[in-house]
Amino acid sequence: MDALRALLEFVANNILGQVPILIGLIVLVGLLLQRKSFRETIEGTVRAALGVQILFIGVGVFVAGLVAFQTIVSSAFRLTPPTSTNTLADFLAQRGGDITLIITVGFFFHLILVAVLRRLFNVGFVYLTGHLMFWISVVVAAVFVEVFPAVDTLTIVLVGGLVVAVYWTIQPLYIDRFMRRVTGHDQFGYGHTSSSAAWLAGALGRFVGDPEKHDSEKIKLPDSLAFFKDINVSTFVVITVIMLLAAIFADPKVVADEAAKENANLNPYLWTLIAGLKFAGGIAILLFGVRMFLAEMVPAFKGISDRLIPGARPALDVPVVFPYAPTAVMIGFLSGTVVFLILMGIFGAAGIATIVPPMIMLFFPGGGAGVFGNAFGGWRGAVLGGAINGLFLAVGQAITWGMLSNTAPELATLADPDWYIITWILLPVLLAVKAVVGG
Repeated sequence: MDALRALLEFVANNILGQVPILIGLIVLVGLLLQRKSFRETIEGTVRAALGVQILFIGVGVFVAGLVAFQTIVSSAFRLTPPTSTNTLADFLAQRGGDITLIITVGFFFHLILVAVLRRLFNVGFVYLTGHLMFWISVVVAAVFVEVFPAVDTLTIVLVGGLVVAVYWTIQPLYIDRFMRRVTGHDQFGYGHTSSSAAWLAGALGRFVGDPEKHDSEKIKLPDSLAFFKDINVSTFVVITVIMLLAAIFADPKVVADEAAKENANLNPYLWTLIAGLKFAGGIAILLFGVRMFLAEMVPAFKGISDRLIPGARPALDVPVVFPYAPTAVMIGFLSGTVVFLILMGIFGAAGIATIVPPMIMLFFPGGGAGVFGNAFGGWRGAVLGGAINGLFLAVGQAITWGMLSNTAPELATLADPDWYIITWILLPVLLAVKAVVGG
């Protein structure tokens, strides 16, 4: 039993939890099943893994900027995050082993469910967003322990594994119709925990605009503002202006401390220019990595879908939709941020809750929702998609912090929209089970 546990933990930590390795192995298997030459197999495998690694390098570059952005904005609004006697770090220390087992067992359950759906209904996606496999498993484990503090490892792993497997199986399916509209093909699906916001953006986008008439990528601008059509330039300009405005109203010491992380001698306000450049550079690197790994992943996965799970397709992380409407990504991010900040002020003034802008979640899910909204309602749909995400994150933080107060309340501030929905559904269900069986 200990050997099996060690094996499952190894798979979770070193394969499922390492996306470049996971994608590289999948491409390797796919190319081998297609009997590609040794050269083609090595080249395709390395390019796919390298593309994912480049994507993460880009993410790392501008996520550092987003964290600084969040710090400056919070200071400008004089916000202090809520505190709790129980922390996510404590929870991971106590239940980390169970969580890794949930990931591995859940992925095997997921593959079985996909195979069954392919055979019965000719539909199915293999969920390959590795880091979200981890976070969804953490969310599910936290909810279980919140209701059943003494739950044993076998129960939480089997039941938790089944819950995450069902989510990984259903999530790409229900948004697939909208995903095809975004990409124009059905080669891969959307595997991200922002799917609820993206789906609502697609479903409601048609009511606010026309995808042809109002396409975000075809917005006409005066010649003097035409530089905004270059996504790299527009990203730099917009982010730098927002950072500079936030820095003006923030605590000077906070701004100076953030600037010192870059260079101790750098003027804090000039630092905002560097931060804007890094943010834009990170986006450029990310998009290059996406294109690189998709070029290898999509054809290689055909080998797996033809031989192992016939017809199955990969469900991939949110950045895969960014190249289809990069302007909509920025629109979604900005509109979601505005909505969140408005609600942050309202909640604080009314004494409802203290919420802190989660810039990473405002960017990735907001950008994805912007792309889906644009596909159905043009730039107006992108604005709506971002606003939906901002609403999800603000209300979700306010509600969910208390629901996870005995385990890992910080999950409420780290969450994508689907995390909240899973918590809001699973917690009442488990409470009902507890009422019936006791414990």
